Amino acid sequence: MLESDNSKWFTTELAPHEQALRAYLRGLVNPSEIDDIVQETYVRLLRARDRGNIVSPRGLLFATARNAARDLFRRRTTANTISIADFADSRVIDNAPNAAENASRHQETDLLAAAIAELPPRCREILVLRKFENLSHREIAKKLGISEHTVESQLTKGLHRCVEFFARHGLP
Repeated sequence: MLESDNSKWFTTELAPHEQALRAYLRGLVNPSEIDDIVQETYVRLLRARDRGNIVSPRGLLFATARNAARDLFRRRTTANTISIADFADSRVIDNAPNAAENASRHQETDLLAAAIAELPPRCREILVLRKFENLSHREIAKKLGISEHTVESQLTKGLHRCVEFFARHGLP
């Protein structure tokens, strides 16, 4: 099609409906987006006309504008989403402990330290090696030069004494 044919067609078939089109779009999108959607609509219609004859330009004008508005909405919605992989890294939910939880943990840690401090030295040493340094019974026995049976016995004794300490202080 010739440029002048497109201009004439635009002037006679589309331009007279622009005011109604803008009123229609005010009900669909933000007023700041109307100019962009009208322009996109005109571009789409001119491309469609280059591909063939348009029987109902006014009807196609409104349908194309509605589709352009939907496309704009989809693009913006997609651009604002967080991928599942990134969701875990986003700080939507704050998993940090609050002040009460911090205070409670400090109290529990202090009580555990006091319970361990009351243990006999050998029992305390074995409990610390097993529970805090994560050494196996065999590794503890080798490190301390004692039998594995002694390690097991002292560890059991230490754990029972810690349970008794917590019971005396009203903890489960």
